[in-house]
This record gives sequence, C-alpha cells and structure tokens, in this order.
Amino acid sequence: MARLKWVAGGLALLGSAAHAGPGAAPDAETRGWWALTGELASDAMEGRDTGSPGYDRAAALVAKRFAEAGLKPSGTDRGWFQPIDFEDLRLTEARSRFMIGGKRLAFNRELQLVPSAATPRVLSAAVTFRGYCGKDEIGDVRAKLVVCYGRPAPARLKGFDRAAALQAAGAAGMLVIAAPGLPGEPIRWPFAYSRSVMPLENAVKSEVGLAWLQGVLNPDVLARLTARAGEILRSGAAERDLPQVELGSAAAQLVVERRITRSANVLGLLPGTDPALADQVVVISAHLDGYGRGEPVAGDAIYNGALDDAAYVALLEQFAAMRGGQSRAGKGLKRPVLFAVFTGEEKGLWGSRWFTAHPTVPLASLAAVINLDQVRPLYPLKLMTVHGLKESSLGDLVRNLANARGIAVQEDPEPERNLLRRSDNWPLMEAGVPGASFVFATYDDASRAKYRDWYERRYHHPADDLKTPIDWQAAADFNHFFMALTEAAADAPGRIVWAPGGRP
Repeated sequence: MARLKWVAGGLALLGSAAHAGPGAAPDAETRGWWALTGELASDAMEGRDTGSPGYDRAAALVAKRFAEAGLKPSGTDRGWFQPIDFEDLRLTEARSRFMIGGKRLAFNRELQLVPSAATPRVLSAAVTFRGYCGKDEIGDVRAKLVVCYGRPAPARLKGFDRAAALQAAGAAGMLVIAAPGLPGEPIRWPFAYSRSVMPLENAVKSEVGLAWLQGVLNPDVLARLTARAGEILRSGAAERDLPQVELGSAAAQLVVERRITRSANVLGLLPGTDPALADQVVVISAHLDGYGRGEPVAGDAIYNGALDDAAYVALLEQFAAMRGGQSRAGKGLKRPVLFAVFTGEEKGLWGSRWFTAHPTVPLASLAAVINLDQVRPLYPLKLMTVHGLKESSLGDLVRNLANARGIAVQEDPEPERNLLRRSDNWPLMEAGVPGASFVFATYDDASRAKYRDWYERRYHHPADDLKTPIDWQAAADFNHFFMALTEAAADAPGRIVWAPGGRP
C-alpha cells in the first residue's frame, strides 16, 4: 500500500519535522492540521515549485500520508502519482537586459516578461503607448513595441483580444501596464520570476510564429519614460480616453532557458461502502504547487505558499487520516471519495486540466468536486462566498450545512476577479462535474483591512509562510464545515445534479 511507483530523481521522504502546532487553536484537530501544514510549507520544501525537487519531496510526503490513512493509489498505473512532463521557459535575468529610452528596467521589479518560443534574443524597436490598445487605438504599429494600459483589460475592451490584434498588425510585442488591478486584489511587485510553464504535449503542438515579446510593466516605472505618466495613470483608473505617446526606443538582449521537467498529481481513493454508488465518486481537491524560489522580498527568496495552498492539502491529509481509518473499521462513506492533489495550478491549472483530459478514474463517474483554494482564515467566519452556489444541488448542501453552523453564504460579489475559473474545480466543472469552492467573505472594516493586507503583503509572496496571522477559531470552523460537506455529499440520498442552466 505504501509503495511510491513514480519517483523523481533524488526524491526523498521527510519525517515529521513540522513546526509546532498553534497553542491558540481551539482543538487538537486544528493543531494537528497546522502541524501538517508546517511539514508542507517549511523552507525544506523550497516553496514546492512545479517540477522542482522540493515539490517532489512534498508529493512523496502526501502519498505517504495517504498510504498511512488506508487510501488506495489512484494515479497512473495504479500508483499514487500521475506524472506530467512540462516545458519550462525561464528568462535568465542575470544574462539579460532591457532598456527603454536609454533607461534600464529591473526584471520582475519593473518589468515581468512572459517567455515563449517566439521571444526574440535581441530586440531593437520603437516603443509607443496606444492607450487601452482598443480596436480604434492601435493604428500603424508595424515593428513597434506597444505599451497598453490596464491589467486586467478594462471593461471597455470586453471581447477584444489585444494581443491577437497587435500581432496581426505586425507589432514586435506588447507590454501591459499593471494597473489598476482588481478590488481587494492589488497587483503586487515584485513578481517571483519571468517564466512560463506548460505541459510538453501542449508546447509541442503550439506553433511558433514571428518574433513576439509579451510582458507586464510596473506603473511606477512610467514616470521614468514620459512626463505624461500621471495623466495616463489617473485617466486610465477612471477609464477616460487616453493619449498616444511615443516612449523612445527599446533595446534588449534576452536569454531564455528551456528545460523539460516532470511533476505529478497525487491521487488517492477512499472506497465507498455502498456498491450501488460506486460510480458516483466525490472529488475533494487542493493544489500542492507553489512559486518556489523567486525574486527576494526583504531578503527572503522562498515563496512558501502556506495558505496558498499547503494548508488545504494538509486538510485533505487530515481528512484522509480521520476517514481512512474509519473506513477500514467499516464506518466509511457511501460514495467513494477521490483525494486529488494537483500540480501546476499556479502555472495555469495544468494539473487539473491534465487529470480532466487524462482521467485515472472514469470522468463519467465523478459526481461532484469540492475544491480548497483561496481560503484565508484571517478573521471570524461569518460570511462565505461560494462559487457554484446556485449552479447545482451541491450548493444546497453547502447552504444548509453553513447555515446550521451560523455561517451565511452568498454568490460571488466580485465576478470581475473571475475566481471561479482560476481554481482547480473549473476544468472539472467544464467537463460536466458539479463543483464548489469557497472564499472567506469580508463583512466589516476590520475584515476588509485584514483581507487587503494579506493580498498586499503575502499573496504570491514569501510572507505567505507559517507566520501568517491565523484566526484559529475561523480555521477550525471552516475545516469542520469542509469535512461535514464532504460527508454529506458522499452520503447524500440522491445524485448531485446541475440546476437548469447551471452547467458551464
């Protein structure tokens, strides 16, 4: 049961060198959960980057925990793992340089590039700012590097693909000013690195066209490039019309390293007790990968990813330990439960996309997916945003269980953030599996301040570590809710079904 069939080179299992559990936690379960989190989010795991030795160590540890809990391997060839080969393209910052108007820009602090097979090794081009880069703003941009306002794209550009339009117009590339950001989710600099990762299968199929540069520009650098920076940023934030401004010439030398790596989903199955429901598998999922090592912040270069998402892989481990043992004693759940720990979420939901395209459990047998990501227990759990609340009968279970615990629920109040499609539940929902995911909603000035502070200082930064200030009662409340929801879905008297018009 404990065998690890796929083992990456140099992979090693760690023991129980977890950080001490939080003394303020309200119960032993919560202390145990945080101890498991400490194993996965420690510096020894080096941030669990997709395709890294640190990720492999963490994946081996999760598989070991699943085996100890009595789950059955459910990966490729009946092992714990579903390995994926990746193409990893990364800008070598130390050997590269980028200048606009004779001013050198710092990679990842002032400029983040998205490497691709089309990234030029040498660039010499005029640089022009074309407002939002809407259809009527682009004009003649042949062989020019075009700067566009707005990340994400302003509402006025809905349905218009700026990058495709600029490529069709013969531009040399596109840099998007990273402003104004989204409510509650400010854009944070520095970025960890300039890098792109995709399954090798996708990379091989992609076509390489003309040279093309793409990246993100820190709005703070705009003042170094034009005297009209203040006007541009103020008008852009208000979505007023923007001027066309010439920014001089770009000169760049870029070195992109290409590597082939391997990273694996970890998959374990808790069999159900009712043979008649064996074809209705409930999936509970979280992503193991983080950002790994990246641009240092305050001297710290390890992006530990404690809440994003080590803590909720740890919750799956804890639930497996609690329910797996009960299953062996004949007190299990009626439906099977698939514990899906995905890789590559931070690089484009690649692990869950791969599983959906190459299922190790028949896709038609998946009854529901309950995904854990974006969960931030920073303040009391009074209100919860539920993605998928009205789309299926799973939402009814969520509402009933939450309300019984004094937790109000709501639909997504911030659809512009597109959170439903940014987590691992989405590929499965697209494939027809009813799903749900959760966010601690804010409800007063104190909760809003804590939420924003976390996104400003910790999200996708090294400070998302084991020192993150946790509201331990809120963490316990959510953990108990999740376990109760999984049990209710697995033991529900009827099949979970889509609501009319609810399926994506």
